[in-house]
Amino acid sequence: MAWDLLFSSDYGLFSLFVIVFVIGMAVWFSRFFSRNIRADEARPRK
Repeated sequence: MAWDLLFSSDYGLFSLFVIVFVIGMAVWFSRFFSRNIRADEARPRK
């Protein structure tokens, strides 16, 4: 029942899109921040 609503209705598909988008954003931000933290630590201090 719930799976049918998720994949067949407009609001279900939009909810699924938002869930996937937020998870993708979380992955991108975590990689972005960890990459910049590593680059900042490798930079020599003044």
